[in-house]
Amino acid sequence: MEPQDDPDDRQPARSGKSRKKPRVVRKMTEPRLANIALHYLERYSSSAENLRRVLQRRVYKSLRAHPDLDEPTTRGWIDTLIERYLEVGLLDDQAYAQTRTRSMLDRGEAPRSIAMKLAQKGINADGAKEALSQLEQDFPEPELQAALTVTRKKRLGPYRDPEMREEKRDRDLAALARSGFSYDTAKKMIDAEDVPELEAMFEELLNGAVD
Repeated sequence: MEPQDDPDDRQPARSGKSRKKPRVVRKMTEPRLANIALHYLERYSSSAENLRRVLQRRVYKSLRAHPDLDEPTTRGWIDTLIERYLEVGLLDDQAYAQTRTRSMLDRGEAPRSIAMKLAQKGINADGAKEALSQLEQDFPEPELQAALTVTRKKRLGPYRDPEMREEKRDRDLAALARSGFSYDTAKKMIDAEDVPELEAMFEELLNGAVD
């Protein structure tokens, strides 16, 4: 587990308010970097590139505080750790992409938004495409399922007070568009006749999913 820095010491300031002392940045070592990496992977799933960025940020802080620390050497430590974790399976970009894709779908993320967020986490275009292709095999219409989730959560369209539906229609359509859904999908949600119609659609989609 990653060693924790000591708590901030506090001293009374002249104004009577407490003042933080600067946090001491410890000099990075290869064993400590490995501890940081393992601690992160214990708490979070990660792609190889995302873990690389996490470690680079930690090393950068240490490099600034310790000018005698050799940057090429620390870069080699990171490369070695990433390679080792990929070999033993602690890092698996495709498994990570598929897990993240399903998780984001459950939260109501549109496929377009999912692809963007996978890219932000260091998943390349081919990896994202494969994860989304698998999603389409496992779920009949992932975009509709995600749009239904958002519509229910935000109480848009048929979930609104009937007296407010028409007045809020354009705003509701825009809300789904901002979430990454196509106009046709947004229109299908917002212009649905009533809640039972959408709920029946949602159940049908869930029942059609492949376990």
